[in-house]
Amino acid sequence: MDILGYSSFGWLPPALYLLLLLFLSQRARAGKESALSAGVMQACIFVILILHGIELHDSVFTPAGFVFGFAQDLSLIAWVGLAFYWFQSWFLPIASLLWMSILFALVCSLLPIFFPGVLISPVAVSDPWFKAHFIVATISVGLLSLAAMQAMLMSVYDRALHRQLAIVPNSRLAHWLEDLPPLMMMEGLLFNLLYVGFALLTMTIFSGLFFSQVLFGKPFVFDHKTIFALVSWVLFAGLLIARWWVGLRGWAAIRWVLSAYVVLLLAYVGSRFVLEVVLQRA
Repeated sequence: MDILGYSSFGWLPPALYLLLLLFLSQRARAGKESALSAGVMQACIFVILILHGIELHDSVFTPAGFVFGFAQDLSLIAWVGLAFYWFQSWFLPIASLLWMSILFALVCSLLPIFFPGVLISPVAVSDPWFKAHFIVATISVGLLSLAAMQAMLMSVYDRALHRQLAIVPNSRLAHWLEDLPPLMMMEGLLFNLLYVGFALLTMTIFSGLFFSQVLFGKPFVFDHKTIFALVSWVLFAGLLIARWWVGLRGWAAIRWVLSAYVVLLLAYVGSRFVLEVVLQRA
């Protein structure tokens, strides 16, 4: 591994995610799902998550220091989202999120191969405050990413139900819709993800605001990343307040979730992308 975080095993997670998608496709064509195949799928996801997690840790926290970039950020976000899916799938009927979670992880795990990141700090690796801030930030955005996937899934489901689309009986789309839980249950899961993700996002943003000198070794800077992060926090806060105050739901809630998530991505991924790819500097 070099100082840019590139690993000779960086190809392994995306290759395994691709094999997992092929396995899912084969199982879908067979049209039958046994307890054994479901158990195998869960075991495979767990093993790949471990390998992907080790790869991410070693490519970000390197002997040279903290190496990071928009590609590593997206890969971490996808990893957290899939890990949370895996854990919750034992207790909740969220199998409908499986395809989206794995596909997102596949695409995002490929990015660090082409964009290995930059050396952000040679000393941050040994700072426990920085590590704690980094972990909480990654988990919060990962959970909110899963919430955004759930919102997109709900939008497709809602269109199919309320616009009375012509669905061929016994087609894959018909079976997929039948396998989805009720919209009320999906909406409940969406807001559970939002509650936890927003709480962690609040910790991330305000720890960064008030402890910038301790966390990053420099005073607080009111830059584009900070502005977008604060705007996303306000949007998510407004969404949850509207949910509590007027019972916001349906299309209004879905649009609000996706809008807030796009702003959040601009803060945590977009700023790094502009610096690394557009401006070509750290």
